[in-house]
Amino acid sequence: MEADTSLLRRLRGGDEQAFADLVARYNSSMLRLALSFVSSRAVAEEVVQDTWLAMLRGLDRFEERSSLRTWLFTILVNRARTTGVREARSVPVADAGPAVDASRFSPSGAWAVPPDHWVEEAENRVDAAKLSELLRGAMSLLPDRQREVVLLRDVEGLTSSEVCHVLAISEANQRVLLHRGRSKLRQALESELGGGQR
Repeated sequence: MEADTSLLRRLRGGDEQAFADLVARYNSSMLRLALSFVSSRAVAEEVVQDTWLAMLRGLDRFEERSSLRTWLFTILVNRARTTGVREARSVPVADAGPAVDASRFSPSGAWAVPPDHWVEEAENRVDAAKLSELLRGAMSLLPDRQREVVLLRDVEGLTSSEVCHVLAISEANQRVLLHRGRSKLRQALESELGGGQR
């Protein structure tokens, strides 16, 4: 796959195929991310389209202090936040509720029953399509900011610093949100797969 720096050079040279290659590479990821901010696919598609236009208009001003992908996702997040479709998305680090149900722990703070190693046995319990459906459902129930961080880190593969840049959050906030989001997803899967305490 061609590096983003090469695509950027071609884009700045007016190469239309470079833009088509960039859209093919990132459009579906951008749509997934936009859907975590807005309430409908149609609005998410508009946000993605606006992002592409903003990227083209700002190409000459892009100073390459971040990767092209990070810059695109930052533009997208800013566009999604300003659509006015959903309320402001800032969630304090101390969002409501524990990451894991307190009944899972003994009075000493240790696991009452340690979590099962469901990952190794998942293929034997449920097919990949059902597991994927379970994860999508569980992701949709996460608080918005947790869902955004998990999506960017675990689905899109951004680094923690890239996520902090894209979402304009601190490293500590990113770590807490990622931990809580992953914990809730794991708990939802354990419950559904029969491996955890309900």
